[in-house]
Amino acid sequence: MFLLHHLDHTVKKVKGQIANALTIVNLSFGAVAIMFIIQNELRLGLLFITIAALTDRLDGAAARRFNSTSEFGKQLDSLSDIISFGVAPAFLLYQAVLFSFGLPGMFLTIFFIACGAIRLARFNVTESTGYFVGLPITAAGCILTFHLLLIPFIAAPYFLIATLFLGICMISSFKVKKI
Repeated sequence: MFLLHHLDHTVKKVKGQIANALTIVNLSFGAVAIMFIIQNELRLGLLFITIAALTDRLDGAAARRFNSTSEFGKQLDSLSDIISFGVAPAFLLYQAVLFSFGLPGMFLTIFFIACGAIRLARFNVTESTGYFVGLPITAAGCILTFHLLLIPFIAAPYFLIATLFLGICMISSFKVKKI
């Protein structure tokens, strides 16, 4: 009986860490994306941000599936998200087009990252409701990332405006229904 109880307890502990392990995988793919972006391998950066988004989706599903949500997991997820959906997408767009604007391009890159950090901090300290307040960083980062595909078709100043707009959307007070 003791052995079964101990085994059951161990299985619950392992299940509880699956979501956190997926969060670390998300962070890792975001970091790998940044490394490729620094090497000017923008398509690989795009690929790894996309994979990070998929693992971010899985970590939440795993936490709910195994009933293993925790304050630690919430904080770890936010720290991972700032890398994968704040820093990596901002660097990607900077490396692709915003660098050509000099200081304004740098400013907007940092602005996007800072808005993402503010958005995540606000999320971490507010009570959970059926809504997100402001655009979630995962959505903003993915939208910004996929703008890379538009570079051949749209004038460069558009990307300054898109980066500014998405940053403002993250810190705005509009509500987005949670899915």
